[in-house]
Amino acid sequence: MVWQYSNNKATAAQLLAHLQQCDSAFIAALEQRTDLAAYADKLMCYAERFEAWANGCVVGVVALYCNDTQTRQAYISHVSTLLAWQGQGMAKALLNHACAHAQAVGMTHVQLEVATDNHAALRLYQQQGFANDEQTTNTRQHLRLAL
Repeated sequence: MVWQYSNNKATAAQLLAHLQQCDSAFIAALEQRTDLAAYADKLMCYAERFEAWANGCVVGVVALYCNDTQTRQAYISHVSTLLAWQGQGMAKALLNHACAHAQAVGMTHVQLEVATDNHAALRLYQQQGFANDEQTTNTRQHLRLAL
């Protein structure tokens, strides 16, 4: 299957549709934690979005915030890939684009958090060079990557 990379191309409706399609794949469904429409709007307004597209649909997203200019810490708030597209290197490619962008705008580190029982995501992030941060809890792992 072939997909194309884009940056900030999705409309709010397309992003919301993607979030809804990915919702059940999260260890704790997003919809249980937040209003998906409001979350999509927040990502549209404040995050850099690194997107994978196929057949006119968003099939993967990494959302990145680079607004902490004092500590120069970027934060990845969202990583998702539609189930049918997992295992093809899409999340890795989108993470690479996001981290390169963070470095290009002067960030020195990228942080994210993930459920401790999300072993596939933990493996992906560790393969990308993310390491445990001291803020790790019993249910969430905080990871950090030096750029």
